[in-house]
Amino acid sequence: MTIDSLSSYIRNLSDSEPLIIAGPCSAESEEQILDTAKQISSKTSTHIFRAGIWKPRTRPGNFEGIGEKGLKWLEKVKEQTGMMVATEVAKPEHVNLALKYNIDILWIGARTVANPFSIQEIADSLKNIDIPVFIKNPINPDLSLWIGAIERIRETGISKIVAIHRGFYPYEKTKFRNIPKWEIPIELKRKFHNLPIICDPSHISGNTNYIQEISQKALDLNFNGLMIETHNNPKIALSDSEQQLTPKKLEQLLKALIIRTSPIVVNKEVLQQYREQIDSIDQQMLELLSKRMDVIDKIGKYKLNNNITIFQLRRWENILKTRTELGVKMGLNNTFIKEILQLMHKESIQIQNKIMNKQ
Repeated sequence: MTIDSLSSYIRNLSDSEPLIIAGPCSAESEEQILDTAKQISSKTSTHIFRAGIWKPRTRPGNFEGIGEKGLKWLEKVKEQTGMMVATEVAKPEHVNLALKYNIDILWIGARTVANPFSIQEIADSLKNIDIPVFIKNPINPDLSLWIGAIERIRETGISKIVAIHRGFYPYEKTKFRNIPKWEIPIELKRKFHNLPIICDPSHISGNTNYIQEISQKALDLNFNGLMIETHNNPKIALSDSEQQLTPKKLEQLLKALIIRTSPIVVNKEVLQQYREQIDSIDQQMLELLSKRMDVIDKIGKYKLNNNITIFQLRRWENILKTRTELGVKMGLNNTFIKEILQLMHKESIQIQNKIMNKQ
């Protein structure tokens, strides 16, 4: 795949196979880079080879990347495998060096996206240069920050922009390194219909156990591709060793993925019937919610007239317990029920608070 074909690919993603990007978290040696690239190229249909040259680390003393000489190794990957090459840039100096060594694609990492000053500096260095730029989501679940980075790069005239969903740093411990929060990239897609979005299952997973699961879900959600960290010997990797696949494991994963049919070729009549059922059910749910809030309004006025506090702990605990038990019996997910109840309770408190403090 060439830059021109990538441009064509981005314009016609809905009719294409998923874009596959693979390569190590970090470039560590020329031998490691070339061996990994050759294995990936021979075993898979990977389009783009990725490798980190500069690594932003939380604390000093950790491996912070091989630096400029790693860009020479990426040039050799292009020459010897025909794959395009991509690396992360975090400041104008990185951009200039990447262009000097004919890097095909730049990506901007989550830490950099979180800083509008850094994004603007990178954007300024890209003026009058039409190179593909892939933009990861910020560390925290802030859609506006992600959109802001995309807009800053777009304003430079860059025409080939791709968003990368790599998950968000979790406050609580989860089985994943970064929680997916799929609703955020879905909302990004709703706002920018023509923006390609690919998934980075390696950073979401944090280890190789969940990469298959996350990759399949991303494709099922109609993401346009995957960026998967791959190393010829992950056990000795200098960074993120637990989340990197071997080229052989990457081959197995890609073969196991199910590519769903596009809605264009399925039976539209059957799908439309199901959607009409959903529309009808949604309307009924909204009508019931409206009636529920009418009752909440009456409760608020009663509490105001009788000097009763808004929040009643025993009543709330009873609602959580009884509704959750009922929902589980109906086959609903326990967490899903609790989240809905909490949203309704939050809105109920807001309505009663307005009534109680209207003066």
